[in-house]
Amino acid sequence: MKTPDIIYKNLFHDLHLSGIWPDGKLLSDAIPLFSPDDILKKYEAEKAASDFNLKAFFNQNFKIKDLTESDFKSDLTRSPEEHIQALWSVLQREPDKKIEGSSLIPLPYPYIVPGGRFNEVYYWDSYFTMLGLKIHNQKEIIENIIKNFAWQIDQLGFIPNGNRTYFCGRSQPPFFSLMVELLDSISEESVLKKYLPALEKEYFHWMDGRQESLDNYNSYKKIIKLPEGFLNRYQDIFPNPRAEMYRDDVLLQQKSGRNAENLYLSLRAACESGWDFSSRWFKDGDDLEFTFASDIIPVDLNCLLYNLEQLIFKVYKKINNIKKAEWYEHQSLKRKELIQKYCWNEEAGFYFDYDFIKKEQRTSWHLGGLYPLFFNISTKKQAEKCTENVSWKFIKSGGAVTTLNHSGQQWDAPNGWAPLQWMTVKGLDNYGYKDLATDIAQRWTTLNENVYYKTGKFVEKYNVQDTSLEAGGGEYPVQDGFGWSNGVYLALREYLTLNK
Repeated sequence: MKTPDIIYKNLFHDLHLSGIWPDGKLLSDAIPLFSPDDILKKYEAEKAASDFNLKAFFNQNFKIKDLTESDFKSDLTRSPEEHIQALWSVLQREPDKKIEGSSLIPLPYPYIVPGGRFNEVYYWDSYFTMLGLKIHNQKEIIENIIKNFAWQIDQLGFIPNGNRTYFCGRSQPPFFSLMVELLDSISEESVLKKYLPALEKEYFHWMDGRQESLDNYNSYKKIIKLPEGFLNRYQDIFPNPRAEMYRDDVLLQQKSGRNAENLYLSLRAACESGWDFSSRWFKDGDDLEFTFASDIIPVDLNCLLYNLEQLIFKVYKKINNIKKAEWYEHQSLKRKELIQKYCWNEEAGFYFDYDFIKKEQRTSWHLGGLYPLFFNISTKKQAEKCTENVSWKFIKSGGAVTTLNHSGQQWDAPNGWAPLQWMTVKGLDNYGYKDLATDIAQRWTTLNENVYYKTGKFVEKYNVQDTSLEAGGGEYPVQDGFGWSNGVYLALREYLTLNK
């Protein structure tokens, strides 16, 4: 699939570097009004004229897709739940039609977008959105989203970050197995066997290259060869500036003086994590230019892949394919062993990422360290120590803070994010720490409600330390809508009701 930079060549470069548009994603998502060839011919013919106006040229040849939710008016007589119920249809998109020169990958089934500037389906967002759709008995749209993802796995070999051509170099945290499990839990008949081919194909996307001849602590695509086996990292395949943040990446590289390919790959790897951006990925500094996400084995990613291996094992066991079941069980148990070896820190009593270049554990405290509890990888003693750290390090007035570092990045303090509240609450609950889990859920849902009654919105992220302030940081303004905040709010309200 051709990306916008390939299609529009110098025009793409000139539009982004002009600085006229504050959000590069708007440019890369624009819909051409004429064929790309005709637009390029016009551009080459007109751009040298003394009265040429780049902005006018763009407006004459492209249109910006209307954001449906921007016309949505909040009605504060509605409860937060009623507000979310009304928003589902606003955030839904119908099957797409292919448009020549557009970056949108057309999907065959309806889907839900997050909201705001995010006008396409996003991979890991969708799982947390589904938590709310499930509560509102929206099984059909849940299944349609999963069918779209299975279609992308079949067509592309994996689920991209979002259904844009410029996202085809990377995926996002692999939550597809959890989505399939969620659908199975609300279906009259098991759907696990139906999605087994897609689950397995996604697994081999992440494990591509494990048969290569690698030395210990070497990497290939998304895998890292360790002395005892393999773990995974995030990694894009395109060593270029991101199409959605092209100008920002080019200027950052010029400022940093870093090797361009290395910097761009690390930025893209951080984007694949969904945590774009966080000091979690920084080395030897506290700014984006110190992002080295490609060097890091993330604990949460490997917990997700453990769950994928476990689910495939269970499905093969259920259909009596014992040989394959045993193979996947072995892979999952080996991964569990390596997570414990490389990511658990007994002295600190918490899980951390691992730097395979420096061959040392990272020291950044973040809520990704609670994924081993969510997936029941931890021992009871480890969970006890993690819970102690959560209770006195991460709990703030509005919920659990993402990291302990105030770097100015959006995936750092003072911000809290819906998906991490859910993973934390459920992880603590798995080991019997219901009081702390309930406390976090109560703090978060109260913050969501207070912001809703103040602004009429559910937003992408929240300031959990000073709940009177908006969340900050990031490469764009705080977005409203918002798919995963809606879903997690509903799921945590249900959790609180069930645990009264």
